[in-house]
Amino acid sequence: MELTERTHLATATKPTAAKPTAAVPGAPTRGTGTKDADGMAVASFILGLLGLLVLNVFLGPIAIALASVALWRGTARRGRAFLGLGLGIADLLVLVAFMQFDSTVSWNF
Repeated sequence: MELTERTHLATATKPTAAKPTAAVPGAPTRGTGTKDADGMAVASFILGLLGLLVLNVFLGPIAIALASVALWRGTARRGRAFLGLGLGIADLLVLVAFMQFDSTVSWNF
């Protein structure tokens, strides 16, 4: 064997030590940001849908806020976040329509 082949074999079989990473306490690990954003997109959709029936004065703005944050964080579920945003806006529009119809601050069935 030649000297270059021996050196190549020696470096190819030599185990490499893992580099220690500096973990910051309380900092999210890589990949959790998109999981959180995906959860926010789903939550905004569910709360927006539920807000069409009950508590739309509270659930509408929460759905809008969650969808906006999920889109800002780059969720993989963009369609669900846009649906949550639309449903949150629809919650507020339904509230305004029923307030105009009943001349009250809230509405019920």
